[in-house]
Amino acid sequence: MAAALVLGAAQASPATDLYTAATRAVRDIYYGWSTQDFAALDRRYAQVLAERCAPQGERCDYATGRAVLSDLLGAFGDGHTYVRDPEGAARLREVERDLAVQRSGVRVARVEGGLLVVAVTPGSPAERQGLRRFDLLTTVQGQAAGRRGGQEAPIGATEFASLERRGEPLTVTLRRAGEPERAVQLPVAPLQARDEPSLEWVGAGGQAAVIQIPSFLPQNTAELFLKQVRRVQAAGVRALVVDLRFNSGGSLMQCVAAASIFGPVVYNANYRVGGFSFTGLNGGVGRYLETVFAAPDQRVWTGAAAVLVGPDTASCAEVFSHYAQSYGVKVVGEPTTGVGNSGVLLRNLPDGGVVAVTAFRAYASGDRPLPARVVPDLVAPLDIGLLTTTGRDSGLEAALAALSPALK
Repeated sequence: MAAALVLGAAQASPATDLYTAATRAVRDIYYGWSTQDFAALDRRYAQVLAERCAPQGERCDYATGRAVLSDLLGAFGDGHTYVRDPEGAARLREVERDLAVQRSGVRVARVEGGLLVVAVTPGSPAERQGLRRFDLLTTVQGQAAGRRGGQEAPIGATEFASLERRGEPLTVTLRRAGEPERAVQLPVAPLQARDEPSLEWVGAGGQAAVIQIPSFLPQNTAELFLKQVRRVQAAGVRALVVDLRFNSGGSLMQCVAAASIFGPVVYNANYRVGGFSFTGLNGGVGRYLETVFAAPDQRVWTGAAAVLVGPDTASCAEVFSHYAQSYGVKVVGEPTTGVGNSGVLLRNLPDGGVVAVTAFRAYASGDRPLPARVVPDLVAPLDIGLLTTTGRDSGLEAALAALSPALK
């Protein structure tokens, strides 16, 4: 109430409308693990907003409200509760609605020195132009990309996607191991917004397989992942690496189903009142009782396996990694983001953006919470410098070394 009084004392504006809508959603929905007093933080940051908006009055814009909201939610300390601007929200909706949009076919992530290409859609303009996974785009349309000296450069993943949506070719500066840096014209074309699991054969003579899952957002991710696993089995390959680096999560139903290639999965969650369960069996969505009473060794994949993770492996991808690890699959890489023990609901905001609010807590069984973060069995950071200068993927090398007994 005090926060409302502070905002009421300020003139109504787009900024106050945004702030009020987002904080109301958190008060109404939140059921996460933060121990901070949200009401006290709300009062404090409502005063900050009133002070920042004082010079502009009723013209105080959404960007000001969003900046204060971001500070408030950062202080609240739950990485699953955050605000997205309209551009970021639009990217989410495109995938959720399975839309065809103007794309080059690359998915990128901010790293030091540029935007790292973390996925390339087969048959896309980017693939036809010769772009590969782990190429580095140092500039886009003449502007610095990624990070520079730890600071965000003008072009990140969201800005890159926004430029693609204009439907015009992009000029990028491409850096690849063993080649001189060069400019590339990157055409765009109507493509599905989603990214799908992809398969690559690695190791001497293709003795191992890597299945990269870029996201669990698409509603057929588990089905497509299982198809790739079946391809690996049909080829007689006994060593599998599931690459979840740069996978920020998605649909719980999909990641639980996908993880069940290693064994039955039961994921339990509690809201403020009530709860629900997701179950996975044999790589698909399982019936609850059938999954609960399934033999622990009922699985699709019986060979050696590893899961690659990193600091950008988040949410549902952490859930997959946890259950895989619980079945003895080696997790290789770096500690994950740390939001794997909760889930969110999205609420639309007046500016066209969304606020994600942690709405439920996740449990493995009974009152035992899922871990927030997955800690690798084998620590192997992805060395971006090594990757872009020599082409060596330090994380994958470590995973293959861990699986080497199965490759002999």
